[in-house]
Amino acid sequence: MKNFIFYFFLCFVATVFAQKKNVSQSIISDDVSIKKYHNKSELNRMDKGELLILYIERIESLVKTLPYIAFTTKPGKTLSSFGIPNSKSNIKAMKEKEHATFDFIEITSGFQKKMLPYADKNNLISGILFYEETMRLLHEYNELIE
Repeated sequence: MKNFIFYFFLCFVATVFAQKKNVSQSIISDDVSIKKYHNKSELNRMDKGELLILYIERIESLVKTLPYIAFTTKPGKTLSSFGIPNSKSNIKAMKEKEHATFDFIEITSGFQKKMLPYADKNNLISGILFYEETMRLLHEYNELIE
């Protein structure tokens, strides 16, 4: 009886993992969306620490979105959504891109956390407004291609 339960458990686990391999992952991750867009007066009321966080978050969102604008600018779309085969080589290419993006963001964020505290507050505000406007335009662009 124990062998039967063990065998059943192994088959169940193998089936679950086998099914996950065939699931196409989203091209753009869910964490790229900007929850709130700001205006200049809101940003002027924030301290520099809050601005630094927003600045870094906006860059991360853009880095995770820009390479895919030929397909989409919103999360949820997969390779198969665009007729791209879910082959091993395509999945490998996506994983390599994900790792490269993660590494780039880690290095860039580390640099920004060390250097941006020296930036002028008005320049940080201008950068945040620019990045937010760029994200807005990307979403408008997405409306055009859909």
